Amino acid sequence: MKPWLFDILACPIDKKFPLELYIFSFENKETEFKEILEFYKKRDIQKIKNSSIINIEENEGQLSLKDDIVIEKTPVREYLDLILLSIREFNHIHNKTSLATSNECFNTASSILVEKITNLQNQSDFSDIENILPELYFLNKLKIEIEIETGLLFCPECCRWFPIIETIPQMLPDEFRNADEEIKFLNTNKHLLDDTFLKQDLKPFKI
Repeated sequence: MKPWLFDILACPIDKKFPLELYIFSFENKETEFKEILEFYKKRDIQKIKNSSIINIEENEGQLSLKDDIVIEKTPVREYLDLILLSIREFNHIHNKTSLATSNECFNTASSILVEKITNLQNQSDFSDIENILPELYFLNKLKIEIEIETGLLFCPECCRWFPIIETIPQMLPDEFRNADEEIKFLNTNKHLLDDTFLKQDLKPFKI
C-alpha cells in the first residue's frame, strides 16, 4: 500500500475519514529513504524540472500545476490546498518500523513542508513557485514510491481494524473476514502496538 492511498481510504462500515494508519514494515530499505531525503536537501531544481513529476503551466498569467498526487491540472492556490491536505494526513500515521530515516522523512513533511508551502500560499503572487519544487518532489517521492508492506488501518469511530498484508489493505465486511488468520496477524504484531490500543473494544476480532 502506498501512502497516497491513505489520503482517500475511509472506513467501509461507517465511512469515517481519515482513518489511523499503523505501519509495521515497509518494502523499501533504509537506503531508499536516505536517498529521498538527501536529494531533497540538495535542492537540485533543474534536475527536478527535468524529471517532469511536477508540471507547471502558465496560461494568460494564471498558473496551474499537477503531479502524481494532484493528477489533474489545478489552479495554483487550489493545488497548494490539496497538497497541504495530503501532508496533514501524516498526522494520522503511526510509524512503528525500525527505519529511523523513514521517521525523519515523515517528520520533515509534517513540519518543514507545511511551513514552506503555507508561507508561499500566503503570498500575493506565485512568481517564485519554483522555490518549493524540492518540497513538492520530496512529497511525491514519499507518497508514491514508498510501499507499506504490513500494518493496519484503524477506525476510531467504530474501533474496527483492517490488516495490511503483503502491501494490500484487507477491508472486507465482517462476515467475510477470517477470524483465525486475523487474530494470528494481531498476535504476531502486538509488540508494535501499545496496551491502550489493544485494550480497546476492537472489532470484529481482538486478543
